[in-house]
Amino acid sequence: MPKLEGALFDLDGVIIDTEGAYSVFWAQMWTEYGYAPAVKAPTTPEKFAQIIKGSTLERILNSWFPDQKVQQEIVERLNTYEKEMQYQIFPGVTKLLTYLNHNNIPAAIVTSSGEKKMSNLFRQHPTLQGHFKAIITDAQVTRSKPDPQGYLIGAQSIGVDPTKCYVFEDSLSGLKAGRAAGAYVVGVSTTLAPETIAPYSDKVVSLAADILKDLP
Repeated sequence: MPKLEGALFDLDGVIIDTEGAYSVFWAQMWTEYGYAPAVKAPTTPEKFAQIIKGSTLERILNSWFPDQKVQQEIVERLNTYEKEMQYQIFPGVTKLLTYLNHNNIPAAIVTSSGEKKMSNLFRQHPTLQGHFKAIITDAQVTRSKPDPQGYLIGAQSIGVDPTKCYVFEDSLSGLKAGRAAGAYVVGVSTTLAPETIAPYSDKVVSLAADILKDLP
């Protein structure tokens, strides 16, 4: 394993356990609103929820729900949903972040989530934000994962070359983005099976904090 000089974290499925809640939400949107006729439909609402993992909200709406009225309704419903949902931090995350802080290893969150959601998250966990040097959201990114843009911006924001960063990801699009950025990719098997993410990962762990076993 290369020396860890910077850490870039996806949010959902890596730091917080919300993937199940989002799967329910997006499956419901697919069921209620349908999808763009020009796009080949997934076979089930549940598969749709998997397909869009790692995408920005703008990309989801423009690709699958082109009607502007529908987009507005979905955004309003999502804002309400995210405001009320619980953001459960995965076991060991605080320990891992504390390790990074104590060893002067800068960290950033790189997420397709929006500013309102981040405000909701930090309201529930007020000390979490202090562990990160930068928070990269959809406001700073114009190209969704698997494009590496978000992770390249994240690496720049913490002042570390992306090739010297570890990227922690659980989605295929995110893993591909980390690899395209040139980072050491740690696949976190919280939402997909280890064998599914292994081809896109340099190392596979059950939880992000498991990497501590390999660090000095």
